[in-house]
Amino acid sequence: MLRRGRDQKLKTNNRKLCFMSQRLRIGILGCARIVRRSIAGALKNHPSATWHGLAGRDAATAAAWAHEFGVPKHYGSYEALVSDPEIDAVYLPLPNELHRPWALAAAAAGKHVLCEKPLALDVADAECIVEGCRAAGVVMMEAFMWRHHPRVALARHMIADGKLGALRFVKMDFSFPIDLGDWRLDAARGGGALYDLGCYGINISRLFTGAEPSEVHARARYRSPGVDMSLGMQLTFPDGVQALLDASFECPNRNRFELIGTQGMLEFLEGVLPQLESTIHYKTDSGTEVIRIPAADQYAEMISCFVRSVAAGRLETPAEDGLANMRVVQQVRDAALAEV
Repeated sequence: MLRRGRDQKLKTNNRKLCFMSQRLRIGILGCARIVRRSIAGALKNHPSATWHGLAGRDAATAAAWAHEFGVPKHYGSYEALVSDPEIDAVYLPLPNELHRPWALAAAAAGKHVLCEKPLALDVADAECIVEGCRAAGVVMMEAFMWRHHPRVALARHMIADGKLGALRFVKMDFSFPIDLGDWRLDAARGGGALYDLGCYGINISRLFTGAEPSEVHARARYRSPGVDMSLGMQLTFPDGVQALLDASFECPNRNRFELIGTQGMLEFLEGVLPQLESTIHYKTDSGTEVIRIPAADQYAEMISCFVRSVAAGRLETPAEDGLANMRVVQQVRDAALAEV
């Protein structure tokens, strides 16, 4: 065991030195919507990472996408990508039930893992992923892109500087009407509004309070057992800070959150999907200041944080491995089910 651990550490250190002199070669498992919509653009001309490989269940689709996006390598199976020594890290945009097996397969092959949210189907699976990556000596990071936008760091500084007074409320509304044939309505695949949308409000409240909730209350309306269509939750944090969050697959498009203190508040009217050039509304009794944020791609910023974390051998703030967030997601899910 000591020799295996020493060899793994030497291997990891050598890979760190390699990453300092060349771009991190990322392989993507699956031709998911988010890849086309956001990740492809974030990786294009990225200074420290490159999209080196794409694997699909259908070889022809993977080949077509690779040609379209200029990806050097494509594979007709996930196994082929994971086993390729030219791939340094793997991005997993797969459905939730596939996160555990492929995160563990990537880790076992010595690949660092950037995994879409939520990390897993439950806490047990999340713990397995985190421990598997730790044992393999690879970095594991959950892909909560919103954390990496410059406006988030600005908001945290404003809270720390007392610009809001004492924080009292975190509020988020997140919804869209879903296609009833979408896989996110399948309980076996980790379906439901909580897993897809509500996890953001939980993540936001945990980051800005810098703590974990001491009380969790939730109620939901279910389409079928285990699949919530609309869910409201109240989380209590230290010092009595309340997070009031909702998520829905059956309401009009809404995506906004607020941080409310005793002396002021911050409104994020674009929620977790800001435009390239975004704003924060800072409100006090004196009026409203619109703070304009320079153009930034939060997906590219997330990848930059991932690369730095790989080079450092540990997650760099504000990244996290997703386990703590999964614990709260499961608490909310259990609380809502208890009310049925």
